[in-house]
Amino acid sequence: MLKKIWKILEQSIHEIYNHNTRGLSFEELYRNAYNMVLHKFGEKLYSGLVSTMTSHLKEIALSIEASQGALFLEELDRKWTEHNKALQMIRDILMYMDRTFIPSTHRTPVHELGLNLWRDNIVHTVKIQVRLKDTLLELVQKERGGEVINRGLMRNIVKMLMDLGSSVYQEDFEKPFLAVSADFYRGESQLFIESCDCGNYLKKAEKRLNEEIERVAHYLDARSEVKITNVVEKEMIESQMTRLVQMENSGLVNMLVDDKYEDLGRMYNLFRRVPNGLTSIRDVMTVHLRETGRHLVSDGERLKDPVDFVQRLLHIKDKHDKIINLAFNNDKMFQNALNSSFEYFINLNTRSPEFISLFVDDKLRKGLKGVSEEDVEIVLDKVMMLFRYLQEKDVFEKYYKQHLAKRLLSAKSVSEDAERSLILKLKTECGYQFTSKLEGMFTDMKTSDDTMQGFYAAMGHELGTVVAQKESEPEKQETRQRVEEDRKPQIEAAIVRIMKARRVLDHNNIVAEVTKQLQTRFLPNPVVIKKRIESLIEREFLERDKDDRKLYRYLA
Repeated sequence: MLKKIWKILEQSIHEIYNHNTRGLSFEELYRNAYNMVLHKFGEKLYSGLVSTMTSHLKEIALSIEASQGALFLEELDRKWTEHNKALQMIRDILMYMDRTFIPSTHRTPVHELGLNLWRDNIVHTVKIQVRLKDTLLELVQKERGGEVINRGLMRNIVKMLMDLGSSVYQEDFEKPFLAVSADFYRGESQLFIESCDCGNYLKKAEKRLNEEIERVAHYLDARSEVKITNVVEKEMIESQMTRLVQMENSGLVNMLVDDKYEDLGRMYNLFRRVPNGLTSIRDVMTVHLRETGRHLVSDGERLKDPVDFVQRLLHIKDKHDKIINLAFNNDKMFQNALNSSFEYFINLNTRSPEFISLFVDDKLRKGLKGVSEEDVEIVLDKVMMLFRYLQEKDVFEKYYKQHLAKRLLSAKSVSEDAERSLILKLKTECGYQFTSKLEGMFTDMKTSDDTMQGFYAAMGHELGTVVAQKESEPEKQETRQRVEEDRKPQIEAAIVRIMKARRVLDHNNIVAEVTKQLQTRFLPNPVVIKKRIESLIEREFLERDKDDRKLYRYLA
């Protein structure tokens, strides 16, 4: 009786695979399978299922192997679709076995069994496995070469491999796909680097990267995206990185000089994908900036016109600010590189504080006449930006005080509001002590205004209008000497504050602490700090430690 039942079930499986299901009663077939399991013939049912499915799959394999050319994938896809439909029907018939016998005996469920049998009898047969891999890789290569392929068919076949298990997809397709892709892009990068300028190479690399991302979206496993993009990035960007940024006549420096925002943005977006990519851009940009700035601040002709000198500094800053904004996504790394470069070369010229003050004098005397308040603020903010780079801010203060006095005495300032605005900005940046004397000038001018009006009335209008000019060498030396004298009490005051708090400290730490306290105004010379320490010892503010002569002790 049970043999007869099995024969009915076996015949039904044959009919399902032969697409002849009209005469089948699925309710009756389910009941027959139920009875076999119920009467302890589950093993017979399961082994018979394996045998029958395997027999059909071997026939299917022969059909797929016989298909020629482009029909190979189509036949494989068609048979795969049919197998899944058959598997669903068989699973419905054997549902009771799936729910009871299979869990209790730790056998593979019917659907998973069907996938495993398809894998072993179709995909992993010698003739089909290699041919499938080669066909898929060949189609990818054709698509890379510009040919149109059947992406829908590719998607179906790749999904089949994924349905058979991630290891099947990875071993049968993904690994060889990545290896072949690495070889392809390695060769292509060599071809492009020899025949393209930097901008065109980057366009091609970007195009290839986008193509691979699109390919994954259309017919590969989403998890393959990071793997294939890593291949493109390594072979087309990382391996050629140094050569690209340094490429003669078209590399990074040329892009910076010619304001090639699109090319620079493309380089940024591609290089950020690889290790040390942005660092390589930053380093080349920094060298270029420092060389450009060093040339400017040491150019004797440029130094003859302080206003033009500062205007060129601002031009360099504006130019590279725009590049960082438009092409480098306002990346802090590049903003910091720009700032450090400016701080480097602006302080190579000891006259930078004087020239910046002269630039301010020119603008506040005539250059901002008729300019809107908004534009005035823009100019003043740019002055403050340069001021922040100065290491000797007290030198700027000295010159600014002289130039402001001359503007006020000759009543030649275009705007008192602009004057006060700049002083407020300096006060915010450096504190009240920095600007107290400057603010006092306005108070003095207001107090003496009536007296001056009477004086002008008595003398008429025959008065070197006083105009600020670039100092002569003796004047410059005199100003420098006054600055050095002004620094002495500031250094001593800092030393006393530090020693009062710390009581005992060694020489190196005193120098470090003093420098830290005063660096917003100027960078004190360690030799000068040492002399001020000696002076404080002589005046009995400090003494050397008796046991350790490297230590200094504060005397209360």
